[in-house]
Amino acid sequence: MSYQLSVPFLDLIAPHVELEQELTDVFRCSLHSASFIGGAMVEDFEKDFAAFCDAEHAIAVNSGTDALRFALMVSGIHTGDVILTVPHTFIATTEAISQAGGIPEFVDIDSATYNMSVEKLRQFVEEDCMRDRTGRLISRRHHKPVTAILPVHLYGQMADMDAIMSIAEEYGLAVLEDACQAHGAQYYSRRFNRWLTAGSVGVAAAFSFYPGKNLGACGEAGAVTTNDASIAEKIRILRDHGQAQKYYHRVEGYNGRLDAIQAGLLHVKLRHLEKWTAQRRQHATEYNRMLSDVDGVICPFEPSWSRAVYHLYVIRTEYRDRMIAHLKEAGIGTGIHYPVPLHLQQAYRSFGYQVGDFPVTEHAAAEIVSLPMFPQLTAEQQARVVAEVCAFADAFYRAHPQADRELADAKAQIA
Repeated sequence: MSYQLSVPFLDLIAPHVELEQELTDVFRCSLHSASFIGGAMVEDFEKDFAAFCDAEHAIAVNSGTDALRFALMVSGIHTGDVILTVPHTFIATTEAISQAGGIPEFVDIDSATYNMSVEKLRQFVEEDCMRDRTGRLISRRHHKPVTAILPVHLYGQMADMDAIMSIAEEYGLAVLEDACQAHGAQYYSRRFNRWLTAGSVGVAAAFSFYPGKNLGACGEAGAVTTNDASIAEKIRILRDHGQAQKYYHRVEGYNGRLDAIQAGLLHVKLRHLEKWTAQRRQHATEYNRMLSDVDGVICPFEPSWSRAVYHLYVIRTEYRDRMIAHLKEAGIGTGIHYPVPLHLQQAYRSFGYQVGDFPVTEHAAAEIVSLPMFPQLTAEQQARVVAEVCAFADAFYRAHPQADRELADAKAQIA
């Protein structure tokens, strides 16, 4: 039997081996200085990560979920306020809304980018909302004020921020960015005639440094970026038990600080992030080249105004589960991000959503599959992945010619 190369969905060992000496030095520095909470390593990372995001401030916290929650809590969100987001994202997005006292309400996604649909957003504010006597936007579903939009830069590609910001300004809504998968992603703004970086557009943005992210810690970590000094100061206080000075508490806060060791490790990795992003983009280009004409496969769509960082490389196929089974048998790792839309999760059953409420999300959730994507992915590994995807497609669509025609129609619609 001939040897067949297996390919992991994600390789978290290679980058740490590559940077082993630099990362080990961080531990030694922390041990020798007894600097474990706060201090220079955290501050240095915050300074450089803010610059990386073209933002004035970065505040390191202990997870991406805390970053989202704290950003919402200090951005004028009140208990019972409705926050608009998408049903096609990880539940941390809506957990943060709920834990900040808000109510998540969903807007369907765009079928090509999988980010918030601008058309559906405008339809929501025009048809699913009303104005009260003071002119505030009120959700018809919850009979509560709508105060903010939380777009998700999913899979490493920014949402259409010009259009979202325009709608937000028209209706007096704040915009916060869920940039947890979008470290370094960029968007060409027609309003400002320049490229903007994820984390610099809304009133605040949240990043996750979970180990599998493009910039990943060796544990849990997150950050908020903002251009508003007042928001930055409030989050610094909130993450540290509500104190601006030790034992003097302005508010009741949280233990949301980032460990110094994690900040030091992230600071080391940050110096390599642009190189890793270039490698991810090159892998995506190669995937696109090799898979664009494969029967039954729809490749990711990157608009001309976007520079995605490909946290994930997500294709679509109508027969997703069979393809995953084939790839698993061939020793190739895959993922599904995400199989059950949030509006259909048991956790949100009380909201009363039904199957069919967000058809684009539901359709995508049934077809998406994430292929191996990490900076150290080799040409041999990538060729192996493509060969097995092609082998599945050739065998399946020879046996099901009608399915081939249906997928061709779907590709044409998205294009």
